[in-house]
Amino acid sequence: MTSNTTDIGYDDGDIDTNRTASRHLNDLVSERYSRRQTLMGGISAMATAVFGSAVLAGCNDDDDDTGSTPGFTVSATSSGEAKAGRVVTLTGTVSGGSASSVAWAQTSGTSVTLVNATSNVATFIAPAVATPTNLTFRFTGAGANLATASATVTVLVGAPELGFAAVPKSLADVVAVPAGYTVSVLYRLGDPIASSLAPYGNNGTDGDFARRAGDHHDGMSYFGLQASGSAPDAANSTRGLLVLNHENITQAYLHANGPTSVAGVRPEAEALKEIEAHGVSVIEVTRGSNGGWSYAQGSAFNRRITPNTLMAFHGPARGDASLRTAYSADGTAGRGTINNCANGSTPWHSYLTNEENWAGYFRRNAGDAAIRAAAGRAAQNASLARYGIAEGRTGNYGWTTVTPAAADSTIFRRWNATASAGLPADGTGDFRNEPFQFGWVVEIDPFDPASTPRKRTALGRMNHEGCQIGRTVAGVRPAFYMGDDAQNEYIYKFVSQQPWAAADANRPDRLAVGDKYLDTGTLYVARFDASGEGQWLPLVFGQGPLTPANGFTSQADVLIHTRLAADALGATPMDRPEWTAVNPVTGEMYCTLTNNSNRAVTPASGSQRRVDAANPRAYLDPRSDGRSPTRGNANGHVVRLREAGDTSEATSFTWDIYAFGAGSDLDPAGINLSGLDATNDFSSPDGLWFGLPSNPSGQVTPLMWMQTDDGAFTDQTNCMMLAAIPGIVGDGKAQTVTSTLDGQTATVTTRAGRAPGATLRRFLVGPKECEITGIHSTPDGRSLFVNIQHPGENGNPANITSNWPANQTAAAPGQRPRSSTIVITRDDGGVVGL
Repeated sequence: MTSNTTDIGYDDGDIDTNRTASRHLNDLVSERYSRRQTLMGGISAMATAVFGSAVLAGCNDDDDDTGSTPGFTVSATSSGEAKAGRVVTLTGTVSGGSASSVAWAQTSGTSVTLVNATSNVATFIAPAVATPTNLTFRFTGAGANLATASATVTVLVGAPELGFAAVPKSLADVVAVPAGYTVSVLYRLGDPIASSLAPYGNNGTDGDFARRAGDHHDGMSYFGLQASGSAPDAANSTRGLLVLNHENITQAYLHANGPTSVAGVRPEAEALKEIEAHGVSVIEVTRGSNGGWSYAQGSAFNRRITPNTLMAFHGPARGDASLRTAYSADGTAGRGTINNCANGSTPWHSYLTNEENWAGYFRRNAGDAAIRAAAGRAAQNASLARYGIAEGRTGNYGWTTVTPAAADSTIFRRWNATASAGLPADGTGDFRNEPFQFGWVVEIDPFDPASTPRKRTALGRMNHEGCQIGRTVAGVRPAFYMGDDAQNEYIYKFVSQQPWAAADANRPDRLAVGDKYLDTGTLYVARFDASGEGQWLPLVFGQGPLTPANGFTSQADVLIHTRLAADALGATPMDRPEWTAVNPVTGEMYCTLTNNSNRAVTPASGSQRRVDAANPRAYLDPRSDGRSPTRGNANGHVVRLREAGDTSEATSFTWDIYAFGAGSDLDPAGINLSGLDATNDFSSPDGLWFGLPSNPSGQVTPLMWMQTDDGAFTDQTNCMMLAAIPGIVGDGKAQTVTSTLDGQTATVTTRAGRAPGATLRRFLVGPKECEITGIHSTPDGRSLFVNIQHPGENGNPANITSNWPANQTAAAPGQRPRSSTIVITRDDGGVVGL
């Protein structure tokens, strides 16, 4: 709109019929206009909003008494409609004179933060809104003599939606993201985290992994750090601490010519390198003025937590007889954490890392069961078997075969869980109890490099995947949701005994706050009923079957043998419960069920489980590369639940299935039940995370990210990451599923959400042979951290099958692949994904 105040002789037919003695408006305008012309000498303003497809309107707000000049014009244009999370640019122009100052101010609508508000060009991130909403902004210019003129701009902001075109499936050896996004590599296997350490050679000759990035980057969290200082700043999106897991290793690439042994004995240096490449990294990261991210190699915050790092046990199992070893005779301490997969973070700025497939690292010789039985520890045999540590295991990577240079070193021998007949039956003379020291949630204070991580035994012992806290409400006891990642295992939640107090978020004694919320409370396991309802079953000693009559002797005993206790309660076996994520607006919990080759129509063995309402598929999944079809529930699915009364303290819930993984070309009746198409078909969902409530991706209708760890769909595409706006529990309907496997048929009715359609879209495809896992963002949502795990994992130094990340921007033949953390940003500076 344009108004020309010099055209004051214009008569629009509004004839004066007010016969009072008041002065006519035209006289006042003429007088005021003349005075402004004299005082000011001329100022005009133009305000323009440029973004998406926003609808704008401009008007002259000429309400100043100090004078103005003729020729004042205001105009506004539109190039479309703004959407949540996108950058809006406001441009004001002063003409017909000079201004001593200019400023932008918001006058109505959902509050936003204006950047460069005292300049002609200001920007803001469009907020998340439930329905299209007008935001109004005023641009004001002031002359040297305090005369002012202003213009108003209205921006119509739309509801959140996915803001990118789907990335095609790909078998290429690069990370692919949508147009308008940029990928940069931040932190790679072997990168030094101490100023004195040389760069990584990536040829198998490097050592000292206690001061280098570990391998197999996995779960991850970003913690904002004060701009200058050492305390948390939850709003800082340019300086922070990145904490990430190193789940496992690609052994072949760590050594010059692959791993070696002599007469079955591993070299000490090789084994030490492999051990130290596991664990956790804490690194300081910063965003430069050019928008690029880097890590600070010499930061005092940098730290590696490895399987050799001192740990302290806390909670009900602390000091229990089953935790006593030759290293810790009183069962209160241990060494290290291993096979750390998914993660979590707390409102008090600590990191939760979770021990997943730890059992495979242990050796257990034949005859061990008899020694334990003779020592009065026969119950341990059932537990060891239930957790997968059978007699005859040699242990991953042969670490127990090392003969250390220091005769008193036990860092290799500790992985041998075989009981020695001539040593004390309580385990204090050997490492028969070492397996019971693993399988826990471990809390780390990223801001205190000298602190000792704490194993939180109240949260149970299992193949821990995620440990995701639900919404925190003052006065309500918070809940932490967890999966046990193995076929036919269970979903759990822990409800703290202490109600949440918001002041605890800013306490400097972060691990003491963890003691308050994580050491006492109730651990529950989920039962999913066919009705779409579910129950949380308490794992409490003395309640139900958890009594001495059934072999349970204490609450510590229940927690150390969590799987056995959950079996006794009748929990629902699930298709490999992996990551958990909580919608920050609704409080609904999502859990990825990655796949299950032991899901059957008619079980043929004790390890198989029949299809049920929560796990309704068992089929043959065909492949196009000539390999045999995958069996069971090969593509996995995502289940979600809503607590009764929307409270974390609930003991019942409703549930449905958000989406079934499948290739879009597969049978829509028995496999592709969610109607996926080429833009969103996926298999084996794994990583899962919601955008943060501190930015539009976690507000109103939050954005959910889903990552894959796939072996069934890799004939068509490398592993991927998708973005979704997932709806709510109950937004679909009952769905009939017909499973066919080995000539058997079973029909099950399940509760399914609405077909994802355009609200689920592929955002990223990774390089060859990788897994996409680990995700977090800065508080503003404008930088997204993602981990690429084990690219080229099927190769070796003589047959390198991936050159990533060296080849992300240019060809890099001969370069060994490295697990790495990447950063994804929008080229226009908006919130990633929206």
